[in-house]
Amino acid sequence: MSIPRSSGVLLHPTSLPGPYGIGELGIQVRTFIDWLAAAGQKYWQVMPLGPTGYGDSPYQAFSAFAGNPYLIDLTELRAEGLLLDTDFQAVPDFHPQKVDFGQQFIWRNQMLERAYAHFAFGDGQAPELAAQFEAFKAAEASWLDDYALFMALKRTYGGLPWNAWEPAVRDRDPQALKAATESLGQALDRVKFTQFLFFRQWNAARAYAHERGIQIIGDIPIFVAMDSSDAWANRAQFYFDDAGQPTVVAGVPPDYFSETGQLWGNPLYNWDAMRADGYAWWIERFQGSLKLYDVIRIDHFRGFAAYWEIPFPAETAIHGRWVPAPGHEMFEAVREALGVLPIIAEDLGVITPDVEALRDDFEFPGMAVLQFAFGGGDFSVNDFLPHNLRENQVVYTGTHDNDTTRGWWVHADELEKHNFRTYTSSDPSEESFAPQLMRIAFETRANLAVVPLQDIFNLGTEARMNLPGTTGDHNWTWRYNAADLRPDLAASLRKLTEETNRA
Repeated sequence: MSIPRSSGVLLHPTSLPGPYGIGELGIQVRTFIDWLAAAGQKYWQVMPLGPTGYGDSPYQAFSAFAGNPYLIDLTELRAEGLLLDTDFQAVPDFHPQKVDFGQQFIWRNQMLERAYAHFAFGDGQAPELAAQFEAFKAAEASWLDDYALFMALKRTYGGLPWNAWEPAVRDRDPQALKAATESLGQALDRVKFTQFLFFRQWNAARAYAHERGIQIIGDIPIFVAMDSSDAWANRAQFYFDDAGQPTVVAGVPPDYFSETGQLWGNPLYNWDAMRADGYAWWIERFQGSLKLYDVIRIDHFRGFAAYWEIPFPAETAIHGRWVPAPGHEMFEAVREALGVLPIIAEDLGVITPDVEALRDDFEFPGMAVLQFAFGGGDFSVNDFLPHNLRENQVVYTGTHDNDTTRGWWVHADELEKHNFRTYTSSDPSEESFAPQLMRIAFETRANLAVVPLQDIFNLGTEARMNLPGTTGDHNWTWRYNAADLRPDLAASLRKLTEETNRA
């Protein structure tokens, strides 16, 4: 895939402003898209849009196909009559700049249940909306039926993971599933209606972006969550024992950043089983992603060449091994089924020649992060230095897993600062560093430059989105104030975009 010289902004929709504690897909998203267009940007990059579970990470979703109900704009539901004024009489006192996911789980789910009740049992029936809902259920049945049953059963079992359910349901015994489907009929319909609302609003937001010349880049995590409808409904595609426990799990080995590696715990794919059915699950997954995004960024792309396999159970990722993966064969099957896909390969970390070959054979753009360019003793050989970047590449100041650029400069060690000063013949202040690194990114030969909105706002560590390897209310919670999205910042970004031939 060849991306024309251009630029974009990284912002997850949860970070949008709004009155109900989290970003929503209504006026706030349209305002942001208008700002992007005014700033001369061509891309809006988001993180995975799936429904989040424990830990609130968008990279650990209950489904690889479903949307996050927290993003549904309640004001638009109110305008349509799916919510009434009386439904808003007990709105919590939301923090204006921080998402409280526990609060969202309780209050927003209650609001969405009311919306379904008004739709299904209210006086003002909407035949057109009902017809659209029926069409949605039919079109998305391949994943939606399993997801709705998974979520309804999860509620029935008090939130327990699927491998802790009673064996007949855990193992998807046909009679048990039939009985559950019949007894949970209304609950299943409610889950499906919520997904209908999400996709209706997201499709409208995406169409609005397209009208203004904005394309959406979206993440697809290489692995699915252990506690997901994907794992439960497709056990033969993963390494599970008879009790639904994984026999091996995903992670990364010990490295410079962690002496014990990272134990992610995701189930690993049974590639032999996937090969046997022509990689049908992956073809469907990419089809699903193309319904959400214009360009797909594959997180942890190196896992398609080889992945770190850790025996289960384990306390750390130390005792694992590298196992080859059939990435070439899988991508060939996907390309044959769907054509050439618009994919960006997240090829960060220790990348071996087989990963580079897989990336380059399919002409996927790789990634470069400038915050990684100035570390180490002999930094002159660093692949991420601006003069080493390639055209078919996406350059970032930082990503969702990095500190903000201003925060990075404040906390960088003296060697990194010395290397930067030497390389650029400059001595930036805390205030000037982020704008300088943004300009450096835009001036590189990389076809696409993407910066987090936090860097455009020149915010510090307090606005960091995620600190890998940690949990807690400091991750995934940042939101900006509506007043921060200023016209002068759009004008400044447009000027930089035009000066670097990215307009």
